[in-house]
Amino acid sequence: MKKDVKARYLIPASLCLLVLAGLGYYYLFTSFSGGKATSYVYIDRDDNYDSLMVKLKPLASQHGYHAFCTLARHSSLAKNVHTGRYEISPSIGTFTLFRHIKNGMQTSMNLVVPSVRTMQDLAGKLGNKLMLDSTELAQAFTNDTLCKKYGYDTLTISALFIPNTYDIYWNVSLDGFMEYMQKENRKFWDDNRVAKAKRLKLTPIQVTTLASIVDEETNNNKEKPMVAGMYYNRLMFRNEKYPNGMPLQADPTIKFAWKQFELKRVYHKLLFIDSPYNTYRYPGLPPGPIRIPSVAGIDAVLDMVHHDYIYMCAKEDFSGTHNFARTYQEHLDNARRYAVALNRHGIK
Repeated sequence: MKKDVKARYLIPASLCLLVLAGLGYYYLFTSFSGGKATSYVYIDRDDNYDSLMVKLKPLASQHGYHAFCTLARHSSLAKNVHTGRYEISPSIGTFTLFRHIKNGMQTSMNLVVPSVRTMQDLAGKLGNKLMLDSTELAQAFTNDTLCKKYGYDTLTISALFIPNTYDIYWNVSLDGFMEYMQKENRKFWDDNRVAKAKRLKLTPIQVTTLASIVDEETNNNKEKPMVAGMYYNRLMFRNEKYPNGMPLQADPTIKFAWKQFELKRVYHKLLFIDSPYNTYRYPGLPPGPIRIPSVAGIDAVLDMVHHDYIYMCAKEDFSGTHNFARTYQEHLDNARRYAVALNRHGIK
């Protein structure tokens, strides 16, 4: 009789436990997502529990959202929300996502550091991709104390950044970001590249500065080693007229000095600007890169073609390549043909 009583209560209780376990599994371990594609939730410094739930709701299934709310409400997440970028795949369970967000187990991202002209441009590009604000980045790039911390100044800080795709966390701090860039820069400037720079009697910053001019002169990667060789010849040229080296006379540095990058022609009147970037007026390299050069540009300098040309002029066919010359008269002939072509096409 007692056995029958036990059985009578044990079976329903067991069924209830099974149902509860099934419901618990359904709510906690089935997919949180309400979509078929992977999405991400971004939690920044201004977020709290309420704003987090607002961000999660459109990404969740109905049962996933309610289960997450229940878990979060009864945990430390209700008072302490970790910043970060969290992946919500179609297969991720509600409890797993809760645990990731609660413990700050975020997903890294691919960050593209582009080859851009100014540090203001870089700050804008990075500010659109990271939790760091573009204004915060722009101020950092003009902060001499911070730049010196990483081995640069405000005129050379662009040399720290090597255009590439990097695996990094979205909520990286300013110092963390700069340290990461410094680590990647040191990896890029390996023994091989440093040895090549030494053979040219240039520092990595000087190589980067020269590469920035080369990149502005041509988009043709095959021609870049030739252009680099021409500017290097000027840089190393010494005679009675040019005891400190022949001026580079690089038009891109004039555009940089005037901050008029859209110029199609650099007229004579523009060459008198009193700027350290005026390579018509001051011999040697400018005080820093005039853009963040490409890896192709840097390697073009390190692997430049050694020749005896000291002049170049854009080709009159507008191919983006150049005519090179050994003598000033040859250069004048090339320049005249190019000027005629510009006038014919009404380019001012």
